Amino acid sequence: MFYLIGGAMQMKNHILRVLFGLNKRVYYLLLLLTFGGLFYIGVNTSPVIVFVFSVCTISLLFSIYLTSWVLAKDEGPPEMSEISDAIRDGAEGFFRTQYGTISKMAILLAFVILGIYLFRNTTPQQEAAGLERSTLAFITVISFLLGALCSGIAGYVGMWVSVRANVRVSSAARRSAREALQVATRAGGFSAIIVVGMAVIGVAVLYASFYVYLGVDKPNSMKLTELPLLLVGYGFGASFVALFAQLGGGIFTKAADVGADLVGKVEQGIPEDDPRNPAVIADLVGDNVGDCAARGADLFESIAAEVISAMILGGTMAKRCKIEDPSGFILFPLVVHSFDLIVSACGILSIRGTRDSSLMSPVEDPMAILQKGYSITIFLAVIAFAGSTRWLLYSDQAPTAWLHFALCGLVGIITAYLFVRITQYYTDYKYEPVRTLALSSCTGHGTNIIAGVSLGLESTALPVLVITVAIISAFWLGRTSGLVESDGTPTGGLFGTAVATMGMLSTAAYVLTMDMFGPIADNAGGIVEMSQQPESVREITDLLDAVGNTTKATTKGFAIGSAALASFLLFSAYMDEVSAYAHQPLTQVDIAIPEVFLGGLLGSMLIFLFSAWACSAVGRTAQEVVKEVRRQFIDRPGIMTYQEKPDYARCVAIVASASLREMIKPGALAVVSPIFIGVSFKILGQYTDQPLLGAKVVASMLMFATVSGILMALFLNTAGGAWDNAKKYIESGALGGKGSDAHKAAVTGDTVGDPFKDTAGPSLHVLIKMLATITLVMAPMFL
Repeated sequence: MFYLIGGAMQMKNHILRVLFGLNKRVYYLLLLLTFGGLFYIGVNTSPVIVFVFSVCTISLLFSIYLTSWVLAKDEGPPEMSEISDAIRDGAEGFFRTQYGTISKMAILLAFVILGIYLFRNTTPQQEAAGLERSTLAFITVISFLLGALCSGIAGYVGMWVSVRANVRVSSAARRSAREALQVATRAGGFSAIIVVGMAVIGVAVLYASFYVYLGVDKPNSMKLTELPLLLVGYGFGASFVALFAQLGGGIFTKAADVGADLVGKVEQGIPEDDPRNPAVIADLVGDNVGDCAARGADLFESIAAEVISAMILGGTMAKRCKIEDPSGFILFPLVVHSFDLIVSACGILSIRGTRDSSLMSPVEDPMAILQKGYSITIFLAVIAFAGSTRWLLYSDQAPTAWLHFALCGLVGIITAYLFVRITQYYTDYKYEPVRTLALSSCTGHGTNIIAGVSLGLESTALPVLVITVAIISAFWLGRTSGLVESDGTPTGGLFGTAVATMGMLSTAAYVLTMDMFGPIADNAGGIVEMSQQPESVREITDLLDAVGNTTKATTKGFAIGSAALASFLLFSAYMDEVSAYAHQPLTQVDIAIPEVFLGGLLGSMLIFLFSAWACSAVGRTAQEVVKEVRRQFIDRPGIMTYQEKPDYARCVAIVASASLREMIKPGALAVVSPIFIGVSFKILGQYTDQPLLGAKVVASMLMFATVSGILMALFLNTAGGAWDNAKKYIESGALGGKGSDAHKAAVTGDTVGDPFKDTAGPSLHVLIKMLATITLVMAPMFL
């Protein structure tokens, strides 16, 4: 096995060397042939697929325009470029090592999946279509590897643009705040467009390829409604890479941040991002690998999982309702996210480099400008969503069904907006919660921690109420759509919640743009501080950085909301898949059965154990950073007087090696646990004469883990973001400003919140969806 993995890695490296050595004309010819092949299979599949390919191609060209626009900006004086180059080298070096490790694990898991699928059961529909186990096994493995590859590319794109845009934002800040805001937004927009476009085109390519290769809907072949089940490997591959990317990047960024703050700010009393701090470059590298690369992989995985689960549910509903042409219900998610690329591009372009002359205030609020772009995006998304439902979801059986589903989409869009606003309320220092938290810092470190924990716990209430209303509203709008099964039973409820999830993610590209804005602005502030630019420039980047903290927090709120809805869909898809493979219906899970209840308890335990391991990984790595920074200050006393230069590379190397080591344990827990639980209770069910016990226990585990994970992620994300901005609020001059006792207490709170908001919290977004996708892929093992 390991020889095979080593051979695969050597082959990959050889292919990369060949590709990098090609002439540009050969590249253009390969691109032309690739796009020609895509449109050929698109024409042979559906006009809708051709539309999706066309929009994704135009979006690629738009992202190239954004890149060239950003890279055309100047990099400022040489001292800025020198710092930026150090950040870029550190980020790219860590990325290569991290993704090399992840790719080896992915290849190993691909062989495991291949072995499982070669000996698994098949559905009656697959048997009728004459599909062999070997064919299905290779299809699943190819889907898994393509999902993993695309997720890795999405992460790389996020990191690539951020390490090149940071210095240009710093340079633009020397001229105006509005120009710096525009450069950071367009850089984030490039990454967002690529991530969403790749998620859409990846699923579309797989769908069209399998459609043509398997001869779908031809006599004695697979039915169109069964095709989406073959795509689940893609979602699992995306989740697998995203989880380890988020864990590794999150541990890196927060260990470096905590180590830099504890010794630099608290012990030595030097400012944030001061060039005398040996861990400052590691901290800035972490912003790129933890926030940009990991978040790109995270949102890519969210969209892929949501699209595939909605396609499965759309096909299932169309089959039950005996809709003559089910392609509209199956391909609807791809069209929604194609329009997402268009409307988000309009929102990105709405942010200009010159301020509105009608504004009277001397200082513009960057958050208000970004919110204006978001409002434009939402307005256009509502129009596009309504048009998409009329185009694809109209049926003669229920002429008004499309209107019901359009309203489901509107529910999702409103839910996304409310999540963004609620998270902003709890994490922006313009509002009472963060100011109250900052005030608690005046009485010491302990009261700051107590106030932050209570704020995080309180912040779970409103989002849960919003999710509750959204799911119930969407379910009943779908159920009353007029679509009925052959026996007259109303259906469409689950598809209604799927459409609401699509509505929530219909502005995902713009939301990811706001998220990418945060770490780029943070890096820009670090470059300005380290290159010792005038205080007026630092004030601009500090303002952008504070807004970036809020946009990162709001994006995490958006991500957990969409994860909640997507996990509900994936849970339903899992029940449908088990029913298909077991040849008997599984429509409900009875937690009054002791074994099933224990499955739920184990699922909840998994969330807490995973979070504990993620936070402790940051703590252990931060301890190594603290020891190294202290050693350098002792061994090199000239650092504090600028007579000696710190060894930045040493800190980067320590954090990189430790984070790669620490990400394995919680990641392995997440991958192995559902498989172990499902197989164990399957064996128990065979001995106690309880059919489907393994599948039912896994369903219970999935249900409880999703509920616990949503609440835990909301708490961790919001508490961490609030602690961070309470510190920023004091640093702006409030309550004694920098260096005061209140500031020192706020730094402690921020240190505690760092692993909450940037390691454990974001990793839980991926975990709850990965649990769902891994159970979808491994379902045959539990029967």
